[in-house]
Amino acid sequence: MSFKRVVVTGLGSITPIGNTVAEMWQNLLAGVSGAGPISHFDHSKHKVHFACEVKNFNPADHFEKKEIRKLDPSVQFARVAARECLADSGIDFDSVDKSNIGVIIASGIGGLAAFEDEVGYYYASEDRIPKFNPYFIPKVLGNIASGHVSIEFGLKGPNFGVVSACASSANAIGTAYDMIRIGRANAMVVGGTEAAITPGSIGGFSVMRALSTNNNEPETASRPFSGSRDGFVMGEGAGCLLLEELEHAVKRGAKIYAELVGYAASSDAYHITATHPDGDGAYMVMLNALNDAGLKPTDVDYINAHGTSTPIGDLSEIKAIRKVFGEHAFNLNISSTKSMTGHLLGAAGALESVISIKSMENNIVPPTIHHREDDIDLNIDYRMNFTFNTPQKRKIDVVMSNSFGFGGQNACLVFKRYAE
Repeated sequence: MSFKRVVVTGLGSITPIGNTVAEMWQNLLAGVSGAGPISHFDHSKHKVHFACEVKNFNPADHFEKKEIRKLDPSVQFARVAARECLADSGIDFDSVDKSNIGVIIASGIGGLAAFEDEVGYYYASEDRIPKFNPYFIPKVLGNIASGHVSIEFGLKGPNFGVVSACASSANAIGTAYDMIRIGRANAMVVGGTEAAITPGSIGGFSVMRALSTNNNEPETASRPFSGSRDGFVMGEGAGCLLLEELEHAVKRGAKIYAELVGYAASSDAYHITATHPDGDGAYMVMLNALNDAGLKPTDVDYINAHGTSTPIGDLSEIKAIRKVFGEHAFNLNISSTKSMTGHLLGAAGALESVISIKSMENNIVPPTIHHREDDIDLNIDYRMNFTFNTPQKRKIDVVMSNSFGFGGQNACLVFKRYAE
């Protein structure tokens, strides 16, 4: 079977370090940390007091008042990112077949804020009369962001959500890629969204000891690959891409950012939350993504690592990279932009795909900030270029983006500089 080529023609994002792609990219290169004290709720009795929140976001600037009460923050983020993405793409929906354009917006947790609020109101009431918001159920569904984007733009192609924890939006992109290249759609609006800085989420991840507890210095708490890392920093926001079949994009004269050439998914089959200590699943997914792309390990210039800043996770990913790339692991650049954005859970893969594409467009590798000391327990030669603290200019023709999630679910995407 001959596969169709798939290209990226639009980008959108809303993040803890900027509410547009341009602002986010500028702050990435400047090494800006999105972390700070939690403002969404009273965190005084929690073990963790900080997160990477989206800033200067007023829903009233984007939605009518009556609409806001229908939308969980995760859906608000998704719709705003999708609007930027589609405006950036320049697509004219009056001149294309919208029945062949679909939407996949992933979320690892969905409308958690709406769920906690509604159930909290119920248990806090003295009479326990169920006076729920009539939009309660639609607000919490994991697929509902995709539905809203589809309705807003009248897109009648495939429309659903994807859930695979922190690999969700990477798998969403991979699924959309597969659908386009086998001819099930001409284009897909695809991405991920998350708004999980809530009492339940912070408390739950904290009791698992997954979060950093560096309350005295929250701005530097996310420090992937550093010896003093102690957990990830929760983030929120959304990332969105427009994927198109190449001929569809060329016919309408679209600007092409990059070509998506490889995707793979794998399972650790090891532990419900911990990654395999030797990175077996990560190794398999990277190798399979390269094979899908028809590329050699030596073709890769930059890896946007999953790199969450957890002691075990970072180590296992680097072991897997060393195993896949051999000596070339010392020639390519590796960085974790979660050191600035925090971990957007199910939205991480989409946002980091946007970042990967911007890196290739500008031939600049964004840094892994907050590095102070090497990990003396890291049983791998530290000659690897982790791009610590300062961005690095280099020619980038191929970028790999890794996403790994609870349940041992792994996804890998490979983007290549577009050539006719």
